[in-house]
Amino acid sequence: MKPLEKFLKKQGSHLAGGGGGGGQLSRRPSVSKILLPGFLKDEPPEAGPEGDGRWLELRPPEGALRSPTSFSSEELSPAGGGGGESQLSPEAVPTCCWAPLAEPESPERLLERLLEGLAGDPTAPHGHGCGADLLLDDIVLTHSLFLPTEQFLHQLHQHFMTASTIPSPQCWKEGEAMHRKRAVLVILLHFLETYKGILQEEEKAGKVIKDLYLLIMKDSSLYQKLEDEILKLHQLVETVELKVTDESHPPNKQVKPLFRHFRRIDSCLQTRVAFRGSDEIFCRVYMPDHSYVTIRSRLSASVQDILTSVTEKLQYSDEQPTREEALILVAVTSSGEKSVLQPNEECVFTTLGINSHLFACTKDTFPSLVPLPDEIQVSPGDTEIHRVEAEDVANHLTAFHWELFRCVHELEFVDYVFHGERGRRETANLELLLQRCSEVQHWVATEVLLCESLGKRAHLLKKFIKIAAVCKQNQDMLTFYAVVIGLNNAPVSRLRLTWEKLPGKFKNLFRKFENLTDPCRNHKSYREVLSRMKPPIIPFVPLILKDLTFLHEASKTLVDSLVNIEKLHSVAEKVRTIRKCRSRPLCLEIESSPQQLQTKAYVRQFQVIDNQNLLFELSHKLESNSQ
Repeated sequence: MKPLEKFLKKQGSHLAGGGGGGGQLSRRPSVSKILLPGFLKDEPPEAGPEGDGRWLELRPPEGALRSPTSFSSEELSPAGGGGGESQLSPEAVPTCCWAPLAEPESPERLLERLLEGLAGDPTAPHGHGCGADLLLDDIVLTHSLFLPTEQFLHQLHQHFMTASTIPSPQCWKEGEAMHRKRAVLVILLHFLETYKGILQEEEKAGKVIKDLYLLIMKDSSLYQKLEDEILKLHQLVETVELKVTDESHPPNKQVKPLFRHFRRIDSCLQTRVAFRGSDEIFCRVYMPDHSYVTIRSRLSASVQDILTSVTEKLQYSDEQPTREEALILVAVTSSGEKSVLQPNEECVFTTLGINSHLFACTKDTFPSLVPLPDEIQVSPGDTEIHRVEAEDVANHLTAFHWELFRCVHELEFVDYVFHGERGRRETANLELLLQRCSEVQHWVATEVLLCESLGKRAHLLKKFIKIAAVCKQNQDMLTFYAVVIGLNNAPVSRLRLTWEKLPGKFKNLFRKFENLTDPCRNHKSYREVLSRMKPPIIPFVPLILKDLTFLHEASKTLVDSLVNIEKLHSVAEKVRTIRKCRSRPLCLEIESSPQQLQTKAYVRQFQVIDNQNLLFELSHKLESNSQ
């Protein structure tokens, strides 16, 4: 593991990767090139519906039901403050509620303790921020680290069946069976509210939810006392598209273009929506001679599935290829680095580098693979950045990155860091956001280094500093960081003559920005500024992943088969800070004039140079004697 001080150093080359981009981190070492600290590179060690009119007509609740997922970290945490370091104290928990656990528990016992807490005294309803609600949110967010989702739901189903069909033990109080059913319902409601759209990717878990849903809906004892909860459950099941009465396959989904595939104005201007593994996309797979085939594939398709589609396109299926002629899939970067993808790897589309492409070849032709010609032609003349206002560019950047940030499910942060401990789940939206962060960084360097005029180049530095200032004002710290890192990239920072022509006011402003992004004392300056901001906020996402990684590596999740509850709480607290950042909508006033649409299209489909060697060549051509 690299020292902490090496993460997010001032020089952009530490994050962009020096010498041809080889220093960039891959989530799977053979695939992705994204903006992340180097130490993240290593992998961490049925009863069907009867349709007989049993469905009751339910009236809407008088007040809107508010799920714990809509509450911020401060509202849920009894300690307040919302930071990942906040600790639970028994004194801070309301006396009406069951106190949070302090000692490790087995996964099964932990769920039982949660049910006991939620099924407590019905005359003292649980308020948000109480110990039981806090533990509920912690477990729903992190249960997959110690208990697979399907098993977690099976246990809920079993607990409900026990309360429904088995006579209550003598030790149970009168009415406790109803309280236990309600506790199961509360957990299921919170689970559905938290997971929502990603449940379609969990087929086995979806079947258990259907069975439990039918069981609850047919329990007539619940209707009169829990009408609002039953209605909420019905609404959530419909929202997550868990069809109970119709098992037919859904119609074909619309093909979604990734924003780096097929650069089209009409697609890039559309509002970004979340990607799921079952979504279908178009993708180009190149041959050694740079010809290509276009395939339609699931986003989560394995390498073997992609090769099968390519083979069919090339009409290889008529003649059985020999072992030597079998195709392999290779990711080739703009600097010429080649990575052979293993047949069982999945989700390779969103883990590719900015200007990386997929090649299908035989083992014999593998050595001859070369990257595609540069997409950017180095030619004199002003680019789009010279013709637009800094404030307009910054606002469009913030609007686009807010769309991308909103698409990232909060559980993708946990899955990204802890994927070695749990079953694989797609983190496509988070990976696309990280790629975009790296893309903005390289965009800044590309635009500066393609500007041949010294005066215009200095003016461009000034404009990028203005963009960073407006993004900071917009509370878009992701773009702010990316722009500052791009200006600190070694090929740009070495342009002494250009920086000398920058007015003193902007030099001082940029120096303040450098201090804000300084990683000293665990990014103390940045964290202090962030703590004073109110939602909506776009945080610097790589730093969140760094914090989660430290939580992961600092202690074990399971010790002697017992769950480390404090670790899970700390992880959940970090996720709740993400929830807090998105608790209010972003409102930016942007005109819809043709000029603004042109700026919007420019911002959403950057063409950048991510080859660090090429960037250095351009830098030396501009100022060969700079130190």
